[in-house]
Amino acid sequence: MKKWIAVAVLTLPFMANSTPLELRAAGSLKAAMAEIVSEYQQLESETVNAEFAPSGLLRKRIEEGERVDLFVSANMKHPQTLHASDKSGSVVMFARNKLCAIAQPEVDVASDSLLEKMLQDSIKVGISTPKADPAGDYAWALFARADKVQLGATQKLEHKAIKLTGGANTAVAPKGRNPYGWVMENRRADIFLTYCTNAVLAQKELPTLQVVQIPQALSVGANYGLTILEGANVNSTELAMFILSQPGQNILAKYGFDAPLR
Repeated sequence: MKKWIAVAVLTLPFMANSTPLELRAAGSLKAAMAEIVSEYQQLESETVNAEFAPSGLLRKRIEEGERVDLFVSANMKHPQTLHASDKSGSVVMFARNKLCAIAQPEVDVASDSLLEKMLQDSIKVGISTPKADPAGDYAWALFARADKVQLGATQKLEHKAIKLTGGANTAVAPKGRNPYGWVMENRRADIFLTYCTNAVLAQKELPTLQVVQIPQALSVGANYGLTILEGANVNSTELAMFILSQPGQNILAKYGFDAPLR
């Protein structure tokens, strides 16, 4: 009898025994997923190799032949693309996130003035790299909404946004550093759009940073999905089910994710 109760059923591809279990997960999940993996390994006494990177880059690596058992993405699109090409089983949404803004301490900004401030010529707006990192796609979706608030805002934001993280060639933060805190510490942006969970971690590293809520008219949510790859380790389903279980969902909630299966 398992020590936890699975709350969803995954349609799995053929699975072959292989060790250790190879997990690839979105960078925004690093803190939460590290704790989930630790708890799971205590229960199952199984070795899990976990690597974290932008979801789009991880999908590309899988498509190019990297052996992965379980893919945990910051959106639904990337795992669904793998499923559509018969590279994985079904896709399950397991968590939600949303965008926030991180601002330098001297920037005079609040939720209701965020768009106006980002549009100012003197303000550098940083984002993650669209297509490679879902956080960048969500920032682009936020820009698309801006025209409904102020005509011409979408084009200006798309033109001025600086892609600072999540790309194949963007600078990488030193090991152990929060990439968004590191970007802000180095003054590469005045305002940076990222997941609220990332914003909180950046502020823990640099307490002077401001975390600004996105106004409702611009707010963009993120659905996170997971999928088990073709030929995966037979135990991949156990880790997937642990993420979907009450203990796994509680850990995600602790790190600021909306855990819909709690």
